[in-house]
Amino acid sequence: MTTTTALVPIPQRLDFDALAPTFSRAVNSLDAACTAELDRAGIDLVLRELVRLRASQLNGCAYCVDMHSVAALKHGATAQRIHAVAIWADSPFFTTQERAALQLTDAVTRLAETHVPRQVVDDALAVFTEAEAAAVISLVLTINLWNGIGVTTRCWEPVLNNA
Repeated sequence: MTTTTALVPIPQRLDFDALAPTFSRAVNSLDAACTAELDRAGIDLVLRELVRLRASQLNGCAYCVDMHSVAALKHGATAQRIHAVAIWADSPFFTTQERAALQLTDAVTRLAETHVPRQVVDDALAVFTEAEAAAVISLVLTINLWNGIGVTTRCWEPVLNNA
């Protein structure tokens, strides 16, 4: 048996940014608006990246999983916590606030299945103000949009970091 270490490229399906430039600019503007809401509400940078990472895992967006894992590390999350995001509900590595945000992320990302139960929203409101919860919801909705573009079109590739 021969073992190879060559990586397998994932081909781009569409150059979405070039083909839908007006929409791409609008999504970038939405992302900027989301970031402004998160800043206004004082949502921690690590929490933002954990939410983005979790939604991206659920949606299967390789580019976003890579990008937000790296960003979470950059903002101070440990590798252990980043690896545990996939099993956050069974992991002791997250605060009550992070757990509420991740629970909300799961419910909103799977909204066709969950219909976002009232208890999930109540749990979030128990640890976030209404403005903070709204900012987190805007984040989940925005990353789900990015994931939809990335998964459908494969328009961006993760960057291999050999360091």
